[in-house]
Amino acid sequence: MPFPATRMRRLRRSGLLRDMVRETELSASHLALPMFVELGTDSRTPIAAMPGVDRLSISHAVEEAGRAHALGVPAVLLFGIPADKDLQGSGAYDDEGVVALAVRAIKDAHPELVVMTDVCLCGYTSHGHCGVVRPDGDVDNDITLELLAKTAICHARAGADAVAPSDMMDGRVGALRAQLDAEDHKDTTIVAYSAKFASAFYGPFREAAGSAPAFGDRRTYQLDPANGDEAVREALLDVEEGADVVMVKPALAYLDVIRRVKDEVRVPVAAYHVSGEYAMLEAAAANGWIDRRAAVLEALTSIRRAGADIVFSYHAPEVAEWLR
Repeated sequence: MPFPATRMRRLRRSGLLRDMVRETELSASHLALPMFVELGTDSRTPIAAMPGVDRLSISHAVEEAGRAHALGVPAVLLFGIPADKDLQGSGAYDDEGVVALAVRAIKDAHPELVVMTDVCLCGYTSHGHCGVVRPDGDVDNDITLELLAKTAICHARAGADAVAPSDMMDGRVGALRAQLDAEDHKDTTIVAYSAKFASAFYGPFREAAGSAPAFGDRRTYQLDPANGDEAVREALLDVEEGADVVMVKPALAYLDVIRRVKDEVRVPVAAYHVSGEYAMLEAAAANGWIDRRAAVLEALTSIRRAGADIVFSYHAPEVAEWLR
C-alpha cells in the first residue's frame, strides 16, 4: 500500500515540530566576523560596495569586536589597511603595523575573543599581488613563503590566536607551521584558505582593502572555478602540512565543494561568505526584491548545511542578534 500523500507534511505542521526535527543548526557560535582595520585615531570609513561595513580605526575595531563578542560571536578575522605600500609588502610583517597594533588592542580589551589574522601580502604590495613579483610578472612562490612566515610570526607575537594564510602559494601552510613551531608559537592555529577560487565575487573586498592587482590577475595561483577535484586535493595537502582548519572561499557558489571537502578531511571546515555574496543580498534587499533577514539566514544556513563548521560573514553580529 502506498504511503499517504500527506505523510511528509506531518512534521511541518507547527514551528515547534519544525524546530524539533531541524537537521542543520545555525548559531552565533558558528560565526566569525571579518573586519577591515585602518590606522587612525577615530575613523569609520564607509565601504560603498558593502553597505553597513566600514573600515575601522583601531579604537572602533576594539568596540566592534567587543559588540560581536557580547552577542556570542566567538571570533574576528582582521584585514589590515596600511598607510603605505611597497613591492615587498613590508607593512604585513611590521611589528608596529596596523594588524599587530589591532591584535594587541583587541586582545587587551577582550582576552577571551578569538582573534584571527589574514596572512597575505596583496593588501600591502604596491602592485596588489599576493606575493613578490619577479621581473617576468609572475609571483615568486618561495620568496613569498619567507615573507608570509614573517607575517605569521609578527601576528602571533602580537597575540593572534590564529593566522589565516590566504595567498594560495604552494607549501605556505608547511612554511608557516615550521616557522611558528621554531619560534615557540606551537599553539597558534592555522586556518588555511585551502580552496580559494579566482572568483568574480571578490570585487567589493578589493575596494575595501585596496587590493586589486595593478596588472594581470590571480588565476595563476587561485583555483579555477570549474575545478572541484583540485579543491579537494588542495585541502588534503594543507592538512598534511599542518592546517588546523581548512577553508572554502567563496561559499554560496561553492556549496558542493564545501560538502566534498568536509567528506574528505578530518579537520574542521570553514567557509567564507564573501563580499560579493554580501553585496548581492544587500542590494536585492535595498530594492525590496527579497526579505533581507530571511534571505541572510537562509544563505548562512545553506553554508552550514553543506558542511561548514565555521562561517565567516560580514552579517555575523546581526545574525547573532537575530538568533538570540
